[in-house]
Amino acid sequence: MQGRYNLGHLILASVVALVLILLMVVVDAQAQIVFMSRRDGKPEIYVMDADGGNLRRLTNNRDNDWWPSWSPDGKRIVFVSERDGKPEIYVMDADGGNPQNLTNQPAEDWYPSWSPDGKRIAFMSLRDGHIIDVAPTYEIYVMDADGGNPQNLTNNPNDDRYPSWSPDSERIVFVSQRPGHFRSKFLITYEIYVMDADGGNEQRLTENRQNDLYPSWSPDGERIAFEADRKGDFENPEIYVMDADGGNQQRLTENRRSDLQPSWSPDGKRIAFVSWRDGNPEIYVMDADGNNPQRLTNNPHDDFSPAWLNSPFSVSPTGKKFTMWGRLKQVDR
Repeated sequence: MQGRYNLGHLILASVVALVLILLMVVVDAQAQIVFMSRRDGKPEIYVMDADGGNLRRLTNNRDNDWWPSWSPDGKRIVFVSERDGKPEIYVMDADGGNPQNLTNQPAEDWYPSWSPDGKRIAFMSLRDGHIIDVAPTYEIYVMDADGGNPQNLTNNPNDDRYPSWSPDSERIVFVSQRPGHFRSKFLITYEIYVMDADGGNEQRLTENRQNDLYPSWSPDGERIAFEADRKGDFENPEIYVMDADGGNQQRLTENRRSDLQPSWSPDGKRIAFVSWRDGNPEIYVMDADGNNPQRLTNNPHDDFSPAWLNSPFSVSPTGKKFTMWGRLKQVDR
């Protein structure tokens, strides 16, 4: 009787272990950051580990490639390419293979942002032909992840740019020039707005006399990091953070050179950004409170547009974690 019990216990333990192996993904210690670099003479897409190591070039063609954004599963990267003569939205595998044009229409399309549920891509486009003060203005669009079903979400003649998804894929934060904004000696200032994913329920989040740009939603949905040009001269923007409703704005960086384009780490503990503090734009990372800035890239050419892989299977470089598919529970190892 005892033998049958032990045998049954052993079989049960083996089955449980097998199931755990099938349900568990051992995640490598290094999350990844994709970015744009001019180190080979023109803009190309690169990827590196979150500590700056293991740098790989993903695109290599005669025309410019810009503004990368990860798919949530980390298998693909959407980006802008001018390989067809004008900026279009492309997608490629995470290793740079299998590039495909998603937009393929006469007007310029820029700044793609993949929704966290993986179903849609937001971007900004000139396809509506609006012009204000002789300058063309962008609209925020969304399309299916395969490029189908493009829809204009903003539908106004003013300039709308830089969409970023909320972690539940229900809302999109963006910047806009709208009537009633302060008009500086340069232009009407950009402010940060939020809307539902179908374009409804627009709300203004910032209201000041200078420019707020490049919003990035935190993984927990509680905060939005952004670039702020509080002097209004486009010469020394800094990284700020605010609550998702626009309250509690706090400055995270403070130096004499520009800090730009924030991107949250998957655990919300750090922010990657671009800084000119070393004389040319490099990729940096800092704690979410602005402390402990660290330079990740170090070359004499421009590095821009960092985008962290915000997948539940991406972890910080300080240790390994197991991710349970069934419960999405991460355990430090």
